[in-house]
Amino acid sequence: MSARARKLVVAALVREGTRVLVSRRRADQPMPLLWEFPGGKVEPGEDPVLALAREVREELGCGVRVGRIHEVVFHAYDAFDLVMLVYACEIVDGAPRALQVAEIAWVEVARLPELELLPADYPLARALARAGELAPPRAPSDDSAR
Repeated sequence: MSARARKLVVAALVREGTRVLVSRRRADQPMPLLWEFPGGKVEPGEDPVLALAREVREELGCGVRVGRIHEVVFHAYDAFDLVMLVYACEIVDGAPRALQVAEIAWVEVARLPELELLPADYPLARALARAGELAPPRAPSDDSAR
């Protein structure tokens, strides 16, 4: 039995109130014109956090602060297994625009499952929609103020 290929990818969960940022794959890419959470492949030896910041900069032309892992997703495609690390991110430099993607959109979290998404992105989209409104990121607690 031969070993299945396994790909490690990273994705950004960027929030703006009750909306999240998604991007649409180009027509010349595998699984063309499907929507996805922004991100991409982690290169061999590359730190996943740095990979996500790089992918967002290349694809959307903005800088993000990569926070904690929000979710880890596994999906078995026909040809390979995918492990996706989904990080909570905040835009800190510039505004997202479609550079290496077909388009971008800010989508109400409840409507995410209605999009034509990559198969690996549906479980996260459904979980976010079920949770309803996204809570704003929590500020670090300052115990010295008590």
